[in-house]
This record gives sequence, structure tokens and C-alpha cells, in this order.
Amino acid sequence: MTLSPAPVSATGVRRLTTTLYGYAFLDDLVLLYPVYALLFADTGLPLWQISSLFALWSLTAVVLEVPSGAWADTVSRRRLLWLGPLLTSAGFALWVTVPSYGAFALGFVLWGAGGALASGSLEALVYDELERLGATERYARAMGRTRAVRLLATVAAMGLAGPVLALGGYEAVGAASVLVCLLAALTATRLPEHRVPAEKGSTRWSATLRAGLAEARGDRSVQGALLLVPAVAAVWGALDEYVSLLIRDLGVADATVPYLVLLVWSIVTVGSLCAGPAERLGTRGLAALVAGAALALAVGAGVRTPAGIALVGLAFAGFQLAEVLADVRLQHRIDDARRATLTSVASLGTELVTVAVFGLYSLLGASLAHSTVFVILSVPYLVTALVLSRSGRRRHGSPDGRPRKASPRDTPRNESPRERPRAQ
Repeated sequence: MTLSPAPVSATGVRRLTTTLYGYAFLDDLVLLYPVYALLFADTGLPLWQISSLFALWSLTAVVLEVPSGAWADTVSRRRLLWLGPLLTSAGFALWVTVPSYGAFALGFVLWGAGGALASGSLEALVYDELERLGATERYARAMGRTRAVRLLATVAAMGLAGPVLALGGYEAVGAASVLVCLLAALTATRLPEHRVPAEKGSTRWSATLRAGLAEARGDRSVQGALLLVPAVAAVWGALDEYVSLLIRDLGVADATVPYLVLLVWSIVTVGSLCAGPAERLGTRGLAALVAGAALALAVGAGVRTPAGIALVGLAFAGFQLAEVLADVRLQHRIDDARRATLTSVASLGTELVTVAVFGLYSLLGASLAHSTVFVILSVPYLVTALVLSRSGRRRHGSPDGRPRKASPRDTPRNESPRERPRAQ
């Protein structure tokens, strides 16, 4: 593909980010989120069947993650972003109209497929559009705010689910969830997209996938960026599922648990808004951020007090911020034609490591307190911080540890971005 260079357009950036934030909010404003496990149980499913549904959901994401990313590099990414919520809405409709194990399983497959279509596609579309507008330096801030908007939507869904469930039962909750998915799909159609395929012979997704993996094998900086994403995203992404259990072990009343969970995610939301300024941290600054978050996690979980839970929230905010910055580093290093492919490879790595962390947590939690397991699982982050710190000492130049990738506005008008020599 060829992205024509352009001067920074405030109007274009505003249109992109406003639509992006609206899409992200609607995509996570799903009232079924906090109650679907109750729906399964009330339908009569035993625990092993409920667990098998979660496993099927994860398996669908693992199988489709990379192929869908390669597909997004050969077709319209915007098309995949509106198709994903439509698949998800179909799954939710099945859940509440014909509640049964088979319908729940098919619904999870549709949901997993919808999520896989959006994973990689969204990041690639946003980065390419910002590059076209000459504003790639705004990518970190935009994606940080996107994550904050998603968290706000999740909190709103938690608050709305109870009253809607009381008024209309699961049917009303399901109908509201289908509606917001349809609105998300409609919003996705408003996302700007100017990318066009460069060569007809490169339209097969399998060829794009092979080219993307070849790029990763042949460039150590791309390999490092790919590995960094799961290194900072996977462990805390698994730990957040156990926060309520960690809080309950403090001995607080059950009614207090949701408020402390809300405190954690409020802190994480604020942390997401700091992504823009944090991009100036550089490699060693990122290492310090990860190390500080790891220490906050260990201390916060170890002290076993409500004040310590605030430290856990601060640690999660640090990891969330590091996750955004890791994505920024990856986007700076990969080729435009394979952006969604390699972003999906990084997401696949995160999924696989997260599943491994779930297994490790189960083994450790069988004989140890939740607080102790949280402390133990802070150690991988200290290792990541050490590796980053050593890498930062060996590199100089750009804030992300390598010479800055030229933006479209740095490119002479008679030279396309694809003709530039790649930064080494």
C-alpha cells in the first residue's frame, strides 16, 4: 500500500479520535458482561460446562487471532471493525432467545471471532490514519484515551446491568447488549480509512502472514517489540480476574468488595490518560515504570490492607501504561503493509501467556493465599524491567531506544513512505 504524506490536519485527527472513542465506548458498554455467568448458572449448566465455555472462548481467539490480522492487511480494516460487533451481537441474541449449552457455545465462538477481527485491525487503522495526517506522535495519547474510555464503559455497564436485570430479566439485558453492539458497528462505519492495496498479487492473507512473520524473523528490533507486548500485558491481564478474591481475603464485608474493585479500576483509568506524556520516557524510563509498578504490586498485595489495594490499582495503572507504550514501540517498527498481522501476532502471544498465568495461578493458589500469589507474580515484571534497562544502556537516539522512524511530514513530497530507507 502507499500512504501519501500530508501535513497535520487538526480536523482530520479530531474526526478520527472522536469516532474512535465513540466506537470503543459502545464496544465495551455490554450489560451482559457482569451477569453472563449468572445466566449460564440459572439455565442449569454445571460448573464444568461453564468452564468449558470460557475455554472455548479463549480457544477461538487463539485460533483466529493471527489469520484475522493477516486478513486485515489485505482487505478494508474498517469493514472488519463493523463486522466484529455484528458477529458479537448475533451471539448475544442467541444467548437470551434460546438459552442452552449449544447456544452459549456458538455465542462464544461468534464473540471470539468478532474480537479477533477487531484485534490488530483497530490499532493498524488508527496508526495508518495518523501517519497519513502527519500525527503519529499522537498515537500513544489516542490509544491511552481509548483504553480509558473502554474502562469507563465497563464501569457503566456494571452500574446499569443490575437495574435493567431487575426490570426486564436477562431478555432486557441481552436486548440492551445487542443494541450497543449494533451501534458500535454503525459507529465503525464512520471511521476514516484511506489505505489501499499496493499490489494485486499481495491480496492473499496467507501471503501477507508469511511476509509478516518473515519480517519479524529478519529484524531483531521487531522481535523485541513483539515480545515486549505479552511481557507487560499478560500477567496483570490475568491477575485482574482475581482482584475481588484478593480483596475478600482482607476480611472486608462482601458489600465493600465492589467499591474497592471500582477504586482499582478508577486508578487504572487515570493511568491510561497519561500515555501521551509517558511516551517521552524512553527505554530506561519504561524499565523504571515497569519496575515501580512491580514493586507497588508486591507491596500492595503483601500488606493485606485496603490501602494496599490502592497500591495494586497504582501497579495496574503502571502496567496498563506500559502496555500502551509497548504497542507504540511495535507500531513504530513494523511495515505498514503488515501492521495488523504483526499486531495480531503480539496479541496472540499475550493470549497464550495469559492462559499460562491462569494455570500457574491455579497451582500456586491451591496452597498459598491470594496475596502471596500476587507477590510471586510481580517477579516476572522485575525481570522484564531488568532486560529493558540493559537494552536502554546499549541504545541511544530516539525516545523509544532507536532512531526515530520518519513520519510522512518528514518525507520530501517526491518520495513516498514506502521508498524511504528503513531505520535500523
